[in-house]
Amino acid sequence: MFEARHLRVLRAVAATGSFSAAARELGCTQPAVSQQMKALEHAAGTPLLVRAGRETRLTQAGEALVRHAAGILAGLTAAEEEVAAIAGLRAGRVRLVSFPSASSTLVPAALAAMRRDHPDIRVSLEEAEPPRSVQLLREGDCEIALAFRYDGSSTGEDWEGLVVRTLRRDPLMGLLPQGHPLAAAGGLALDQLADEPWIAGCPRCRRHLVEICENAGFTPRIDFATDDYPAVIGLVGAGLGVGALPALAVGAVGARQSRVAAVPLTPPVHREIVALTLPDLAQVPAVGAMLDKLAVEAP
Repeated sequence: MFEARHLRVLRAVAATGSFSAAARELGCTQPAVSQQMKALEHAAGTPLLVRAGRETRLTQAGEALVRHAAGILAGLTAAEEEVAAIAGLRAGRVRLVSFPSASSTLVPAALAAMRRDHPDIRVSLEEAEPPRSVQLLREGDCEIALAFRYDGSSTGEDWEGLVVRTLRRDPLMGLLPQGHPLAAAGGLALDQLADEPWIAGCPRCRRHLVEICENAGFTPRIDFATDDYPAVIGLVGAGLGVGALPALAVGAVGARQSRVAAVPLTPPVHREIVALTLPDLAQVPAVGAMLDKLAVEAP
């Protein structure tokens, strides 16, 4: 295997015509040049130089290696400069995957702060709900995935082996039509809504809704289900049922403008919102910087 330091010595010898001149150019001793040339010839398996008195000439193999050495060393220099730029946050990219309610609330301020402080880092955003976002991370299609899990949920999250950075705890809010008798309550127990028709959200949220309602002593009658948070709020606002959504989702849609009252649940129910990455990726400066921005800017 050829080493870059040996190729640099070969180029110096070819350019200067002697070991002593090459040593002066490289700032080392003549024996060091001789030793490195012997190592290079051993790696090549054939002589690279012919010595005739004070004159040193390249063999055919030596000429071929010198021709290729220029491109190899130029590529190595470019690679070193690019890696140094990435390490110094002067270059690099971060692919971020987020679920929708975080994309419109947590993510924008973090992206703006990243662009302000590290304008040369390219950050892209794609939307996917967990567990799909976690799958994209494990498959190498992103560097950071935002995900969530509900307190006490029986549905396990496969985050084993990942770096987990907690961003915030997001409370679940009960959603009622503004004319509902409980709309002005300061808190809402789920069993107070046992006889109501329900509007359910995404499949994971739907499973969690059924679980917490059953823990409260009843099974919710789900009349409508949709993956679209604005649709949940619109259906509740139209008086077609009650619902429960995380506060981030409610804030992103704007419940008040949709004739919906958002009331905190008692006892409170939360979901933990996290940023996930792989252990090796966490050491990449651009990824670390993006994680820091998400943690700082999460409201």
